[in-house]
This record gives sequence, structure tokens and C-alpha cells, in this order.
Amino acid sequence: MIQQSPASLSATDASRVCAVIVTYGPDPVLLQRVVDSVLQQVGHLVVFDNGSGDVDVTAILGDRAGVTLVASPRNVGLGCALNRAYETADALGFDHVLLMDQDSVLAPGMVDVLWTALIELAQAGPVAAVGPQFRDSRSGVLAPFVRFGFPLNHKLRGGPGQRVSCDFLITSGSLVPMKALQAIGPMDEGLFIDNLDMDWCFRAKRAGYALYGICDAQMSHSIGEELLPSRAKADGVIVHKPFRLYFIMRNRVLLYARAYTPRVWIAQDIPRLLLKLVGNGLFLAPRRVRLRFMLKGLWDGVRGVTGGLPPGSR
Repeated sequence: MIQQSPASLSATDASRVCAVIVTYGPDPVLLQRVVDSVLQQVGHLVVFDNGSGDVDVTAILGDRAGVTLVASPRNVGLGCALNRAYETADALGFDHVLLMDQDSVLAPGMVDVLWTALIELAQAGPVAAVGPQFRDSRSGVLAPFVRFGFPLNHKLRGGPGQRVSCDFLITSGSLVPMKALQAIGPMDEGLFIDNLDMDWCFRAKRAGYALYGICDAQMSHSIGEELLPSRAKADGVIVHKPFRLYFIMRNRVLLYARAYTPRVWIAQDIPRLLLKLVGNGLFLAPRRVRLRFMLKGLWDGVRGVTGGLPPGSR
């Protein structure tokens, strides 16, 4: 169902929203833009630096007021980093969290729009999260919201004033009530990085919570490390680094085995997984490296392996 938002919007009580950003070797200039876009819209910002090493996140943030930096000496994974950031926000007394990637730049007023939608939609039933519509920072293409279907998902871009009931929201930009997070549970730290948001959304829907994409809330964001032009896909083909393919393959197989994972998603995702295996293994260099990571991921997924990259995999 696509719902229309009312003409009048209430303002956000920004003091109740804490944004959290997980950083890992961020681009200093871009991170400053992200932080600037966030700080003016929320009550506080928690930055969890996930072992950036040579990149000094403390220096990038400077002496900005309203920022708490949590620094990990090593990469503990996105799931663990998000969970520690949630806990920090909770300890600081916030009851809503805005989840952010280090490359997501918010449009002015985005949090106000999300907040108003969340408060109004929650009157009809429990809402796990509301998320913005993002435009890819490389291609300029507006990403759709997704409802699962077979043989293909339903991709809904909506329009001005629309609120789209969906089955999945990406982590970045999502506004989440702390009560919903506590009821649904934290991110699965065993998945380490990829498909964390997919797993959490599956659990949210199974628990009876709704997810909504809010078309009037906008941000700039990119998925993957590279975007290749494609005649088959107007928005291009997303390319990940070889080691990420290990997690993408492994975690998808792990999700296939979970009771709360929608069967319709599994049915239409398996062909997509096979296409990714063929495409990366045959057409994207370094082909052998990509194939090795993907096959290892598939095998570890079948065996139920979780956690970070296995020793010696790189």
C-alpha cells in the first residue's frame, strides 16, 4: 500500500534523535560533508570508528560539539559496530536512532520528514523503521523501495508526498525507535558486514512490525565500490571488492536457512546469486580471485560459518 502524507508536517524533536555513523577508512572530505548534513538535524551524533588505521577520524571530526567518538583498535564488523553505537546512544538517553553510512549525505530537513512520518504511521500499528529515498551519488538514479515478489521484486519509486509500505530498507538513513530495536533485537554480529539490514528487516516483519519508505525524505548515497554502465540496467551494475563477495555469498546462504526469511525472497534471490557468481567469475577482473572468494563464501554458508574473514583468505 502507498499512503499519502498529510499537507501539514510537525517538526522533529531533534533532542530525541541520535545519529550513528560507522566509519572505516573514510574519505575525509566526504565524511565532513556527511557530519555537517547530520549534525544540524539531530540532537547528537555517535561515530564508531571501526579500526580505520591510517585515517585519523578524530582529526576529521575536530572539536565539533554534539559528537561522541567510539574508537575500536580493529575492525570488529559492521554489525558489532552498530550494536555498540546503539548502546552508546541508549546510554546517552536517546529513544530514536538515525543509522548512517560514512558516505550518505542528508538533504536539508530529511530527519524532520522521517520523524513526522514515523509518528503518524505508528498510530496505525508498530513501525520498525522509516527510511529515505536515496539518489546514487555516481549515476544520479533514484533508488526504488522494494516489495518482495516472484519471479521478480516489485520496485516502487513513488512520488512526492507518498509513503511506501515495503519489505526492506537499507541501513543508512533509517530512523528507528529504540523500543522497536529492543523488541526486534540487535544486528546479527555473526554476519559481520553484508545483508545485516536484510536480516534485521526479515525479523522485523516476522515480529509484526512495518517498514516504510518516505519519498519526501531524500539523501545521496552509493552502494558498492564501483558502478559500471550497463545496457541491461539503467542504474548500472554494482561492483564490490573481491573480499566482500565472500560475505555476500556466505550470508545469503545463511539467510536461506533461517525460519523467518521469506520463502518468496529465497526463490527469487537464488537465481540472482547464481548470476553474480557467473558475472564476477567470468567477466570482472581479477576473475580467479573473485571466484575463490565466492566459492569459499558459498561453502562456509553451507557449513554455517559466521564471523569475520577467515584467516589467510586475503
